[in-house]
Amino acid sequence: MDSIVVKGGAALSGVIPIAGAKNAALTLMPATLLTDEPLTLTNVPRLSDIKTTNELLSSLGTEVAVMQDGQIIVLDTAEITNHTAHYDIVRKMRASILVLGPMLARDGHAIVSLPGGCAIGARPVDMHLKGLEAMGAKIELKEGYIHATAPSGLKGATYELPFASVGATENILMAATLAKGTTVLKNAAREPEIVDLADCLIKMGAQIEGAGSSTITIQGVDKLHGATHPVVTDRIELGTYMLAPVIAGGEVELLGGRIDLLEAFCEKLDAAGVSIQETKRGLKVSRRSDLTKAVDVTTEPFPGFPTDLQAQMMAMLCTARGSSTLKETIFENRFMHAPELIRMGANIDVQGGVATVTGVDKLKGAPVMATDLRASVSLILAGLAAEGETIVSRVYHLDRGYERLEEKLMACGASIERVTA
Repeated sequence: MDSIVVKGGAALSGVIPIAGAKNAALTLMPATLLTDEPLTLTNVPRLSDIKTTNELLSSLGTEVAVMQDGQIIVLDTAEITNHTAHYDIVRKMRASILVLGPMLARDGHAIVSLPGGCAIGARPVDMHLKGLEAMGAKIELKEGYIHATAPSGLKGATYELPFASVGATENILMAATLAKGTTVLKNAAREPEIVDLADCLIKMGAQIEGAGSSTITIQGVDKLHGATHPVVTDRIELGTYMLAPVIAGGEVELLGGRIDLLEAFCEKLDAAGVSIQETKRGLKVSRRSDLTKAVDVTTEPFPGFPTDLQAQMMAMLCTARGSSTLKETIFENRFMHAPELIRMGANIDVQGGVATVTGVDKLKGAPVMATDLRASVSLILAGLAAEGETIVSRVYHLDRGYERLEEKLMACGASIERVTA
């Protein structure tokens, strides 16, 4: 099993290209199930989750062609030949649930395994199902599978999400493109990945208004066609690498970076004493002084502070001047990285959904274990500034969300390597 070894103390200097968004790509790929013509995606990140989605779509009848070292994928679903998304694939990745809406909308039936548990919280799919039921779907849960039918097709409806769920917004949005009549989705998620999906669907012939706001209106059409679409910049990778020179010292330019993707996050960095400069190529980030300042953070749906940057922010605050509080409101169990940071000398107290971080002078390298995707990279970031050597195990989590992380950090002067046991 692979580990990543980081030797702290080296300030960073250089350029890091930001990949396409994992969360956008995993949403865009199932859109192929809505049309019998090819869907071409560019700027695709090279990640294990993308390979898993290719495997899932192939099992449903999609012909998958991967080009340019994985950065272009052509998906051609002339016919859905299998309407069952099996547990052995779905269990690997919760985004697999996003094949449900498109299959149901196109062919009127789908069987999809329930995704199962999740290390950072339950993430129930009930909102996906209730939204589809509002559009006329009949849904039964049998032996761990969702059995969905709409023999007369889906019908437009008004549905208000009880919570602005990204996944439920995406599933219902895709299904509504082929429904008869108008669907109004209220309390919709507003993330950039939702806007990116809507932009792609519009290129495919969908009629969608309001993406990026809390109310999305979809006028169903009879048929969608193929399209070519670039995946939006990964704002979570962007935020992660913005923190690297803040934690380690130095200055890094992030190619493709945009403040509008992370305004709430950038506001917190500014308050902590971080310089963020817009350049022709992206963003340039450095500390304004030797020490950053404590700030309080509450995770919220977009446009608030992203839960997917909470762990990385905690790593930065471990050596900030003063005490910070981080309140996690999106997922339960999302402070599992805290005990590992404590092993490195951090002063962190977790009480339920609130973590209090009191800055220390220096972190110390230690063997630590990744518990989920964002936790894994937070430990690597902490290792960049720690005295001595940090060994991060179970980094298969990391490969789900960050392409070629070691290469990108090494190019900026970090002492980091992957070791295979």
